[in-house]
Amino acid sequence: MAASGVTDTTLANAIRALAMDGVQAANSGHPGMPMGMADVASVLYREFLKFDASAPQWPDRDRFVLSAGHGSMLIYALLYLTGYPGMEASDLKNFRQLGSKTAGHPEFGHAPGIETTTGPLGQGIANAVGMALAERMQAARHGSDIVDHFTYVIAGDGCLMEGISHEAISMAGHLGLNKLVVLWDDNSISIDGATSLAVSDDQLKRFEASGWRAERINGHDANEIRAALKRAQKSDKPSL
Repeated sequence: MAASGVTDTTLANAIRALAMDGVQAANSGHPGMPMGMADVASVLYREFLKFDASAPQWPDRDRFVLSAGHGSMLIYALLYLTGYPGMEASDLKNFRQLGSKTAGHPEFGHAPGIETTTGPLGQGIANAVGMALAERMQAARHGSDIVDHFTYVIAGDGCLMEGISHEAISMAGHLGLNKLVVLWDDNSISIDGATSLAVSDDQLKRFEASGWRAERINGHDANEIRAALKRAQKSDKPSL
């Protein structure tokens, strides 16, 4: 994602700056999630996500799904910084403008690197479960030396509130889709205010009850993020 010597903080701040500028220019959008998850995203893309920006359709690439699609400036900034074709600075400046490929929510087909359309909260988690299941089936058919990739999801509080996420999480745990990793932006805030206004679930226990491996980390500490992703990659269960 960057030349050696560039710090994790510098990378994360580049994402934050692009997200803030895009939302400010459009006078519309959601800057909170991209700013809050910038540290997680920078470590993921720099050290863990297997991809080739020059070959966006490489079959064995890792999949990244932004379930919290309202934070779309996060993925647009990532695609720009990692050199994906078709994502230029001018596209970031046209965020949320009519006809722009940088829509308010990511849309499949608008730009390489957007794996699926997201926006309705929780839908991206269900999409990702399908992708992880597809990886499992293709690996069984063709062998893990040909098919061996992870599916990573960034999800927010709203995603976990929605019913669709409950069904998908249950299925993933039941099938033991251990190459599925959900990165939850646990900030206790929704568009209506504190999440405590609407929900009091213990999400870690909920995921564990569905057969997942779950843990809570400091999402602004690159070392904790790095260690957690390494544990997730070695897990025999899907990970939160």
